[in-house]
Amino acid sequence: MLSPQSTETVKATAGVVAEHAEEITRRFYPHMFAAHPELMRVFNKANQAIGEQPKALAASVVAYAVNLIDPGAPDFRPIMQRIAHKHVSLGIKSYEYTIVGHHLMWAIGDVLGDAVTPEIAAAWDEVYWLFACQLIAEEGKLYALGGTDPEHPWRQYTVVDRTDETAESFSLVIKPVEGELPAHHTGQYVAVGVDLPGGERQPRQYTISGVPGREAFRLTIKRVHGADGVPDGQVSNWLADNAVVGTVLDISQPAGDVVLEDSDAPLVLVSAGIGITPMAAILEDLSQRQPHRSIRVFHADRSHAHQALYTSMRGQAEAMHDVVGQFWYEEDADSAPTIHPARPGLMDLSDAEIPSGAKVFMCGPLPFMQAARRTLIDKGVAPEDIGYEVFGPDLWAQNPDNAA
Repeated sequence: MLSPQSTETVKATAGVVAEHAEEITRRFYPHMFAAHPELMRVFNKANQAIGEQPKALAASVVAYAVNLIDPGAPDFRPIMQRIAHKHVSLGIKSYEYTIVGHHLMWAIGDVLGDAVTPEIAAAWDEVYWLFACQLIAEEGKLYALGGTDPEHPWRQYTVVDRTDETAESFSLVIKPVEGELPAHHTGQYVAVGVDLPGGERQPRQYTISGVPGREAFRLTIKRVHGADGVPDGQVSNWLADNAVVGTVLDISQPAGDVVLEDSDAPLVLVSAGIGITPMAAILEDLSQRQPHRSIRVFHADRSHAHQALYTSMRGQAEAMHDVVGQFWYEEDADSAPTIHPARPGLMDLSDAEIPSGAKVFMCGPLPFMQAARRTLIDKGVAPEDIGYEVFGPDLWAQNPDNAA
């Protein structure tokens, strides 16, 4: 609970802070990294370069503050849990919140200047530490449940197999160097920590797209090519060029809050591009545990040749009793060897058959998922039955209003 005095101060200043939130976070990161360059080994440089990380932080802090002062605000717990899972996969440590808090408060003062009185500074410092303490507690629980020492969050895995899925994507099968494969939930991801040439270290999160033989994790990765000011993917390209059988990689504990739940409800899987990876994991799992479950698979891609994991997913679908797939390709849709004729262009679910009472799982670019969500709601799917996964900072912040 925010103290009464701070509550009134935050109510009076929330609008100003929200208006300048992105500017504050843009100033915060360079200031913090200048003082603590070691933290660049934790944060995704690509997300920093294109501005996604500052936007995500700004949205989260403002949403949390609004949740503290407005009883009618959307429940912040789902956002909190999502952030905690991301942090655990990156090996964030509790003492690092002190560093973040110091530089965030500096950035607020730097951007807002003399308007930040001691009372205002104290109120927003209280907001930050309520936020931080809740995250520290949630992350501590996740570390404990995963059997991970937060001081040593990385575990070594060996690449035991590699498959080139398409010209741009590949799958790595990895096994722990020591001990058994950790427990995980279908739909979760792990982070891969890579030491790059020049001494840099960067982590990236990849979905566990399968569990071959229940003895290893499969990670399916797309080589990221830079365009329109976005740099090439440092980690994806390093893995594409260097991760071969015998390579040892640093891997985090499995994390992720959007997972396949035990249910008999029909399932609708909606994806685009490399967003197919959690769908592959779900289909593999259900083909073994619930082959009678009703599933609809809707996927959009550049072309059939660009679609990763198609062969394995088709085999699993054909072994089940009620799986129907529909694909959209921007190129060469007429010649695609899919069971049902592929459609040209972008995905359009307006005439799709959606089973009554279906649960929906989406993964892909945010504009794609927002459009799909609107269509599904128009078709009668309850908003609470639509879950989604984002690769990178969650700029949607799990707020249904953002999809309107």
